[in-house]
Amino acid sequence: MKKTWKAMSLLLVLMLFTAMLAACNSSTGGSGSVSVGIVLPTKDEPRWVQDEQRFKDALKDSDYTTEILFSQGSSAKEKENVETLINKGIEVLIITPQDGDAAAAAVEAAKKEGITVISYDRLITNTDAVDYYVTFDSVAVGAAQGQYLIDNVQGSGVPLYLYAGAASDNNAFLFFEGAWKTLQPKIADGTFKIANSSEAEALKDTAELTRDQMSKILGQVTTNWDPNEAKNKAQTHLTAVGADMKGDVAVLAPNDGTARSIADVFGTDGEVSSFLVTGQDAEKASIQYIIDGKQSMTVFKDVRTLVTDAMGIAVEILDGKTPETTGSYDNGEVEVKAKQTDVIVVDEENVKQELIDSEYYEASEFTGL
Repeated sequence: MKKTWKAMSLLLVLMLFTAMLAACNSSTGGSGSVSVGIVLPTKDEPRWVQDEQRFKDALKDSDYTTEILFSQGSSAKEKENVETLINKGIEVLIITPQDGDAAAAAVEAAKKEGITVISYDRLITNTDAVDYYVTFDSVAVGAAQGQYLIDNVQGSGVPLYLYAGAASDNNAFLFFEGAWKTLQPKIADGTFKIANSSEAEALKDTAELTRDQMSKILGQVTTNWDPNEAKNKAQTHLTAVGADMKGDVAVLAPNDGTARSIADVFGTDGEVSSFLVTGQDAEKASIQYIIDGKQSMTVFKDVRTLVTDAMGIAVEILDGKTPETTGSYDNGEVEVKAKQTDVIVVDEENVKQELIDSEYYEASEFTGL
C-alpha cells in the first residue's frame, strides 16, 4: 500500500511539473525547435493580448512552429526573451521593442546567429540588425487624430491639450509629427490655443519640428503609454490652468488607454463644458466609450492585417523566398525595408460598419449599439 501511494504521489508531482512547464510558454505547432520567435511588449494592454492570439491562429495549420514571450515593460526581460528564443533555434524573430534603442543589442545577438529580424509595429532604432519593419503608417495615425479635432471643433480659441506616447518609442515621435503637421496651421491661425505645453506654445509658428524640438514637447506631455500617468498629468494640467483654458476643449491623446484616463478626468471637471478626445488601437473598452459618447474617436489599425503581413514575411523567409515590401524607414543606421498598412478613423457614426460588420468584434461584446 505504501509503495502504491508513493508511486501515485510521484506521478502527481510529475504531472504538476509538466503542467507548469507548459504554462510558462505560449507556443503553437509541433514539438522540438521553434521556427518563429515572437516577443511582445506587455500582457497588460489588451492590444498585445489580441495580437498573441492572432499570431497563434496564423500558424496553427502550418508545419512551422512559434513561441510567444512577453517582456512586461522591461528591456532586460526583452533581451532575456530573445536569448531564450535564440537557444530554441528560431530562424525568424518578430519583435515589438519596449524601447527602440535598447532593443538594438538583443536583435544584434539574433542577427549574429543568422536569424532574420522583423520589427513589428514599433521600429528598432540605431542598428543595422533589423531586416524588415511591419507597421501601420504612423505619421498618418497622428494626422488622422489632428484632422478629426479640426473637423469637429467649433469657433476659434479652443483650448488644445496635447499628450504623447513614450519618448523611448520611435512611434510616439511619428504620431506626434503627423498630428503637429496637421494641427499647426490651425494653432497658428488661432483656431486652437495650446493649454498645457510651453514648449509647444513657443513653437506654434513652426510647421515642421526637428526631433530635438519634438523631444522638448514630449518631455512635457508624455504619458509613457501609461494610463495612470496620463490621468495624473491631466489632473495636474486642469488644476494649473485658468477658466480661459476650459469650456469646450480639444484633447490630442495618443492611444486608447490614455484617452480613457484623460476622458475620465476631463469628464469630471465642472468647468469643462465639452471635450473632444482622440485615441488609437480600437480597444474594446474604448469602443464602448465611443458608443457611450465618452471618447470621440479612435484610429483603427486592423491588427489582423498586420499579423498577416508579419507572418507572411516570416513564412516567405522560411520558404527561402524574398518578401515584397512597400517602402522603407530610416532607423538612424539603415533604411529598413517596410510593409505598411492603412488606418481607418472610427467614431460613433461608423463604429458598427468598421468593427462589427467587418467581424473584428461581435456586437454582443458591447451595449448600446
